[in-house]
Amino acid sequence: MKTLLRLLLGCAALLALLLAGPAWMLASGTIATDVHWSSLDRSSAGLAPTPESSSEAVVQVYAANAYNWRGAFGVHPWIAIKAEGEPDYRILQVMSWRRPTVVAVIDTPDRAWFGNAPMLLADYRGDTASTLIPEIIAATERYPSAERYRVWPGPNSNTFIAWIAREVEGFDVALPATAVGKDFLFDGVFAPAPSGTGYQLSLGGMFGFLLAKEEGVEVNLLGLSFGIDVMRPALKLPGIGRLGMSARVLGS
Repeated sequence: MKTLLRLLLGCAALLALLLAGPAWMLASGTIATDVHWSSLDRSSAGLAPTPESSSEAVVQVYAANAYNWRGAFGVHPWIAIKAEGEPDYRILQVMSWRRPTVVAVIDTPDRAWFGNAPMLLADYRGDTASTLIPEIIAATERYPSAERYRVWPGPNSNTFIAWIAREVEGFDVALPATAVGKDFLFDGVFAPAPSGTGYQLSLGGMFGFLLAKEEGVEVNLLGLSFGIDVMRPALKLPGIGRLGMSARVLGS
């Protein structure tokens, strides 16, 4: 009986630890839950070069806190691409309410995601971007979960970006610890880290371990990640994200 009680108390303590960050995000008002999506900010953050100011090819990856309560737990990411001389950006992302889930549209590359400001994760320009664009498009077309979406533990929008990063050589993206679903693997339990600078072990996106130069050390428990970035000192916490130095923007 005492063993069972200790086990239950341990599970309760672990659950409280995992949910502390998301609970704080909601309690602090950092995440808006009582505002209709149509009234939330979708303006440009000014992080992407405009086609008028630069004709060079561009590939960028952004992430912002997800809409409504989901934003207390994780982010929504997308890829913005612009071929050399093109007048518009094309946005590649996965949407939970669309079938197929993969969506490619012409849009502003660095728009706020329903009130949440985007952060730039990767930035490739010029010849490097020109080489990556057709490879990214081809990988997008063969994404293995175009008809399936699951918020937790994946496959979801973060799974999509992580999968593309692993598929396309030279397209390295260090997704934040709050990118819930990035650790969901379609085949096997062992894979390169999305940044291309290390490796990870993952059991269905629910439990795992990642060790990489860019991401640092991360432990995945029930789909939520704790970690330490050694190269750019910071703690990584569920819901809250980084506490410390900002992550490096890969490619720049």
